[in-house]
Amino acid sequence: MADSTPLLSQPNSVKSESTPLLEKHHPSLDSTIERCIGDFGWAQFLQALLVSSAWIFDAQQTFITVFTDAHPTWHCTTHQHGCNSISNICYLPKNSWAWDWPSRTSIISEWNLECAASIITGLPASSFFMGCLVGGLVLATLADSSLGRKNLLFLSCLTMSLSALLTIFSTNIWVYSALKLVCGFCRATIGTCALVLTTELVGKRWRGEVGVIGFFCFTIGFLSLPAIAYLNRGSSWRYLYVWTSIPGILYSMLVHFFVHESPRWLFVRGRKEEAVATLKSIAPPSHSGYLTWSFSGVSFEQETCNNGNVYSTIKMLVQKRWAFRRLLPVMVIGFGIGMVYYGMPLGLGNLSFNLYLSVTFNALSELPSSLVTILLIGKLNRKISVLAFTMISGIFSVMCALEGQVWARFQIGLELISFFSASTAFNILLIFTIELFPTCVRNSATSLVRQALVFGGVFGPMLVAAESRNEVSSYGVFGLVIGCCGLSAVCLPETRGRTICDTMDEEEHKEKAACNSVGDVLA
Repeated sequence: MADSTPLLSQPNSVKSESTPLLEKHHPSLDSTIERCIGDFGWAQFLQALLVSSAWIFDAQQTFITVFTDAHPTWHCTTHQHGCNSISNICYLPKNSWAWDWPSRTSIISEWNLECAASIITGLPASSFFMGCLVGGLVLATLADSSLGRKNLLFLSCLTMSLSALLTIFSTNIWVYSALKLVCGFCRATIGTCALVLTTELVGKRWRGEVGVIGFFCFTIGFLSLPAIAYLNRGSSWRYLYVWTSIPGILYSMLVHFFVHESPRWLFVRGRKEEAVATLKSIAPPSHSGYLTWSFSGVSFEQETCNNGNVYSTIKMLVQKRWAFRRLLPVMVIGFGIGMVYYGMPLGLGNLSFNLYLSVTFNALSELPSSLVTILLIGKLNRKISVLAFTMISGIFSVMCALEGQVWARFQIGLELISFFSASTAFNILLIFTIELFPTCVRNSATSLVRQALVFGGVFGPMLVAAESRNEVSSYGVFGLVIGCCGLSAVCLPETRGRTICDTMDEEEHKEKAACNSVGDVLA
């Protein structure tokens, strides 16, 4: 294929040594935007913070079933009929035991599911992840094609919060599971849109650091759950959905009125005037005059990404050999990380440790994970980091599954190390994916990787339910899967410090140039 056609080319009239803001020879979109908006300013920070806040509500709906669908504790009301602390309540008369808390505190006790099959009790959580999987596949390309990053983020947050609010009217587990499916479907693209939008508002110098803001917000959302659940202990599980959904609806309104669309996406879609207006709104005041002048005489060529079909971006990712060689490994890695990242919190109830504390510790472990990510993003290779943390997570997850009194004492510690490593690998993988693919397909590629993460999470409730019946060790399976999948990182190119591309042609040209340079060295 011929050399790539840059999105922005500089006319002769402005090519001079005295033009510091513009490059002489066909600057790329990334370099031109970075020169015009200057260093990372307060306007960009506030935009990144507002967009990243979507992760708070995303985390709450992802892990809320840890409390709403938990098996409540119980006690014997009489010591007749052989009732004791290790008895199976399914074989005891109903009048010989009682729940420690009112039955409304969990769907298990409210709908008398204590003796239901594990596939029934795990259905709501599995339905949520299945909804995420389907929603990601259906909605993945809308942010790259017709809707854009901002509009899809707004609609996803609003519909997710509304469906979560409707959950309080569930009358049985089937209605509840159906609403969880809808909630998962609507939630599917929130993290992807938020991450891509924040990183496209800044240059490469701050891309990794800004992306980590979203991970911190996800941790805040995760950490808020045990606090909300503890404050509402003894109350209906429906209150958890009320306290998490209403703020999400209010947040959606803020996104609609105060968040700007990605200028990169606007340029790629041919909406040059809107892109320049967006850059003016976030650029430092000293650069506002340069912006109008910089783009006034710029010729622009639009990358055709959708060709009238919103799924053509996925087709492009599959048909381009270099793109598919990147997409497949990151999706395999995502599957392994997702099984641990989403599965481990659901399995905390099977550990001999306080549920509120164990969930809190898991949420807190994401804080150092985000801090480590900030350090690694600028200093270590992406592929080595992903490989190392998936291996560490796998080893400690398998150790957590070992039986014996000695291992049981340290089980929660081993679990936290494994979860911390999986969280760090998760963070780095998402930023790695953003850097691997150009602007016109970036959201679609990132969304597909997130769907691989969710697909791994689909198996979490099943394995956890099986472990409760002593059929299989879920943590042992988690460790083996993430360890094997993490090896796929060796197939990916390194992206640390490189400029992100905007078109498929531009990325392909860079890929060929890299291959040619390697061939020259070997020759």
